[in-house]
Amino acid sequence: MASERVTLTVVDPDAEREVVLSSPDKVVWPDVGITKRELADYFQAVSGPFLEANGHRPVSLERFRDGVGSSSTEKPEGFFSKNPPKGTPDYVDAVTVTYNSGRRHPQIVLNRPSAIVWAAQMNTIVFHPWASLASQPDNPVELRIDLDPQPGTGFDDAVPAARELREVLREVGLTAFIKTSGNRGLHVFAPIEPEHEFLDVRHAVIAAGRELERRMPEQVTMNWWKEERGERVFIDFNQANRDRTMAGAYSPRALPAATVSTPVHWDELDGLDPARFTVRSIPKRLEDVGDPWAGMQSAPGRIDALLAWWERDTQNGLGELPFPPEFPKMPGEPPRVQPSKKVAANWDENGDPVEE
Repeated sequence: MASERVTLTVVDPDAEREVVLSSPDKVVWPDVGITKRELADYFQAVSGPFLEANGHRPVSLERFRDGVGSSSTEKPEGFFSKNPPKGTPDYVDAVTVTYNSGRRHPQIVLNRPSAIVWAAQMNTIVFHPWASLASQPDNPVELRIDLDPQPGTGFDDAVPAARELREVLREVGLTAFIKTSGNRGLHVFAPIEPEHEFLDVRHAVIAAGRELERRMPEQVTMNWWKEERGERVFIDFNQANRDRTMAGAYSPRALPAATVSTPVHWDELDGLDPARFTVRSIPKRLEDVGDPWAGMQSAPGRIDALLAWWERDTQNGLGELPFPPEFPKMPGEPPRVQPSKKVAANWDENGDPVEE
């Protein structure tokens, strides 16, 4: 028996397109009863600000064939699509990018509302855009910092850290924008001129993070290893790496309440409950308050001052920090081993294991 299908008419800037949606009544979020059709309708409703934040850049699609599951079930099983799958329609674009391994491959680019609805048909829930545009994929157009509350802390602990980080960035000439993560944390973005490669931007993020840590040592931490973080907000500097992404603005999250990673105005942070931003509430919010990130890329800044801080800290003995495990070993990187398990004699001065 063939699955039920509906055809949606999607208005793109250049034409109207018909997008087939299979199993429209399939429940994606059982706790709140949101269906696949309702998700497709959401993407059409928010397509303008969604594309301004996430369009025209490489993006990874996090897909869930069986939906999210309820709060009483195990974590849902999803998978990532980076390359355009077989049968991708011609209104879904792609760009060839270079991954950390040096491998090059096409990656999906969403440039029009019909492409987002197609992604919904492909059971996409979370969109993970790169920090760079498809026109120049090696050079980010924004500095991104993920403030991740650790066990014993929560959203309210991330708020003062975000406010102080805003001041740090202001001091180096950068304008900070903020959004909820859709879960417990906050994401701080600052638009930048696309003049530096990902590694330089990562160093700029580390420099800003270290300055924030100096100002709030009891509240935030740059420690990569969880055993060293304590009850503090982790400044996740590794989200600035090439092909390391976070949920995009207005992207739903694969969580039971159908929460959405939502741009907010800075003066909204006090007393904010991020759980109220959901697939069902965001279209009305956009009608009422507009998009706090509208025009964000209109006045990009530069990271020269942060790179000068990086050089200063390096000269003072604060060098490279660990990279994610899937990355090749990087110059100056410390050993990739938990501090509690590190045996000094097994590692050389470059952080490489000593062969017996």
